[in-house]
This record gives sequence, structure tokens and C-alpha cells, in this order.
Amino acid sequence: MWEQIRSNRIRSLVLVVGMGLLLLLLGYFLGLAFAESGTAGLAIALVIWVVMGLVGYFQGDSILLTMARAKKIGRDDHPRLYNIVEEMKIASGLSKMPDVYIIDDPALNAFATGRNPEKASVAITSGLLQKLNRDELQGVIAHEISHVKNRDVLLMAMASVMLGTIVILAWYVSRIMIFGGAGGSRRSSSGGGQAQAIILIVAFALMILAPIFAYLIYFAISRKREYLADASAALYTRYPDGLASALEKLGASTGQLKTANQATAPMYIINPFRKKGRAATDLSSTHPPISERIRILRSMAGGASLTDYNNAYQQVHRGGGTIIPASALAMSAASYKAVTPEVKPKEPDKLTRTRETTDLMWKLGNYRQIGCDCGAKLRIPPRFKDRQVKCPHCGRVHRL
Repeated sequence: MWEQIRSNRIRSLVLVVGMGLLLLLLGYFLGLAFAESGTAGLAIALVIWVVMGLVGYFQGDSILLTMARAKKIGRDDHPRLYNIVEEMKIASGLSKMPDVYIIDDPALNAFATGRNPEKASVAITSGLLQKLNRDELQGVIAHEISHVKNRDVLLMAMASVMLGTIVILAWYVSRIMIFGGAGGSRRSSSGGGQAQAIILIVAFALMILAPIFAYLIYFAISRKREYLADASAALYTRYPDGLASALEKLGASTGQLKTANQATAPMYIINPFRKKGRAATDLSSTHPPISERIRILRSMAGGASLTDYNNAYQQVHRGGGTIIPASALAMSAASYKAVTPEVKPKEPDKLTRTRETTDLMWKLGNYRQIGCDCGAKLRIPPRFKDRQVKCPHCGRVHRL
């Protein structure tokens, strides 16, 4: 989908420039209001813009993974998940295996991030790992891999950092104005009362409107990319029902991701703040309605090509235009094929998935595990100082 990749590169530039102009405008009027020098405020805003742009480009993925409290895993930590990511990497044609991260949270969600396909990561919650079977998990991973393939990840990482900067600055300056008197004593003695009042009103209005405008710019780029990621996931897995079933489970869940915030919400496969039974149809929503995405996937009539998805999209939207770029529609579906193991492993049941996920989270938390003769597994926290521990089941004492 070269048009989508090119479009995302252009949008990344437009987004950084647009949010930068908002930041400069905010800095200029705040400089007039507080320092009586718009040039000083402009210079400070320009420095912040450049610094945050560089941080967003080079460290945006690390910041987002840290904010999500995601922990990196390897093949030996969770072979089933690692193999699924590897399969989707091959199916999508990525040149490098994305890093795999786990977020210790019962909410069902996932996201991808990175500067480019050579430096990309996929993160999923422990709740998702427990609740989804292999086909469903494969659909979610394929969806996130497609964001990497289509260069969505850089766009959203840059947007998250720039948006967060504008919101934080506006919040701090508003507190200074409220609790610091907004420099009223200096302005009252200067004689330019009316002019200063106008400048103050404009600065205050910009503090309120700048984050709103930034959000609107951010949300405007989010919806179409989700449709394209769903279409690509169906193509990579050759099984649209897998992602549809996963979205049904995600849509039925009510848990909200504790580490998510308004700046990072559009990165996730579903809105992390969405409540059960509440459709995401308002203009400020970062995602299309889940029910609509499921209907499109279920309407693909047994096919899994991009053309099948586009036809299903038009059917659900009653001829509402084309969602897939022309170059992708012209591409032969035969150039993609599902990658599955030569011998498909036995699907673990829900209890087994829960146990393996729980064991993984204990391991990532640096807990020591001791097997007792009675069959119990004792998990010792990393800060445990005693030299022995007693089994709560049989009373046997184990030396550490």
C-alpha cells in the first residue's frame, strides 16, 4: 500500500508542522501576556517544538512503552505468542522481527509502535493473552503488524509526544495564571490596561483551544488507518473471522487500561476508555465503532483479499466509497499467503492460557519459584529478605 505509506509520511510532516504552529502561537501570546515580549515566548516555544520533535522521532516508541509499563519478552518466555508474531512478520513481508512486549493489565488491548519497520515493537496486555485463542490472537497481532507495515506507528508516536507537550504546557500555564495572578500588578502600573487585557484574554483562549485543536488534528488521522489495518490483518491471516471474533471479545470487555491516557489512546486496537454497550460514533472518537468493524469482517463472504474487504466495506456503508488504496486493490491476493506451522499445536484451553500468562508475569516481576514436595509452587518476591520460607500447604521449610 505505497499510497498509504506515502500518505502517512506526508501526514507525519503536516502533523508536526500543524502542532508546532499551535505551540508557537500559544508561546507568542503567552509571552505577550506574561513577559510583555511575544518574541521571547516564540523563542521558547520554538525550542520546545524542536526538542519534542526530535524526542518523538528518536525516542517516541521508548516513551510510549515506558508509559504503558510494558516489559519485553523473548521466545523462551512465551513461545506461542512469539511464534504468532513471527508468523505475521513473515506473512506481511517485514524485514525484521518486531520486539514483543507484555503489559501486566487484565484489560483486553494491544498496540504497535516504532520509528520504522526495522525498529518496531508490538505490545499486548496479559488479559488479551489469557482470553484469546490462537486464531483470535493471530488476528490482533496481524492488525498491529499492519500498522508497522503501513508506517502508522511513526505518525502516532510523533502525535502522542507533540499532543502531550501542548496539553502539559497549557495545563501548567493555566495554573500559573490562576494561582500567580497572571502578572496583574505589572500590567496595572504600565498604563496599557486595555491592550494588556486583550492580550491576556487571547492567551487564555489559546490555552483552552490549543489542546482541543491538537486533539482534533490527532483524531482526524485515526479512523481510516484502523479500517486499513483490519483489511491487512484479514489478508495476512487469510481468516477474517479470527480478528472479528477477537474484536467481539474486546468489545464485550469493560476493563479500562490503567496505563493509557488521552494522548496514547489512538494507538490501541480499541479505545482503552470505551465502556460496554457504548458505540464509538462521536466525531472525537479515535476508533470506528467496533460493531461496524466486525460487520465488515463478517461480510467478506469467505474471501480474505483487500478487494473482498473493500467490497464488504461498501456493503456495510451502502456504497460509501473506497477505503483501500488503488495500488493495493490492483495487487494480486496471491502474493500473500497465511503462514501457519507445519504441525498445528494443540490449542490451550482458557485455564492453561491463564496459568502460562500468570507464570510469565511472575517471571517478568523477578519472582523466584520454588517447587515443594507437596506439589505447591512457592513464588518468592525479589525483595524477600528471609533465608527460609514455609510452605503454606504442608508446612515444609525451604532454605533460600
